[in-house]
Amino acid sequence: MKGIHIAKVTLNIGVGEGGEKLANAKTLIERVSGRKAIIMKAQTRIPSFKIRKGDPLGVKVTIRGKPGEEIVKKALESRDSLIPLRSIDRHGNLAFGVAEYIDFPGVKYDPKIGMLGFDVCVTIEKPGTRIARRRIRQKTLPAKQRPKKAETRAYLEKEFGVKFQEEVQE
Repeated sequence: MKGIHIAKVTLNIGVGEGGEKLANAKTLIERVSGRKAIIMKAQTRIPSFKIRKGDPLGVKVTIRGKPGEEIVKKALESRDSLIPLRSIDRHGNLAFGVAEYIDFPGVKYDPKIGMLGFDVCVTIEKPGTRIARRRIRQKTLPAKQRPKKAETRAYLEKEFGVKFQEEVQE
């Protein structure tokens, strides 16, 4: 029950508006993942950015299991397996960006799409995490059952060969 694994991988692009940019982002995410992407809509109104509730703002796709691990391997390859240590949050999850989709292995440049980047968010879990999500007899997840930053770091170094950059204080 102490081992950790990848629960899901989420790829997303925040465009900020609907129209052609959103359609291009959806096409790109679907090409990279091989799955159908969904459109994310604004949850609240933000007048300073001229965003109304329900406006389409971005696209995302969630991948679980072995295909998710393959996406993580390719995304890390596009970053040369070098990730800043601050990319791991206090819950043990990993998030990083791919600056340009042409860096992603197996994806060719499409002039219709233009140049876009996307975010890769990796959710890490330990076995037994379902007790916090189930509908019947739901319980709080104990601290020992939550992945720690050090455990995630060790897992990624061992399984994917990730090298972490330490932050330099100036």
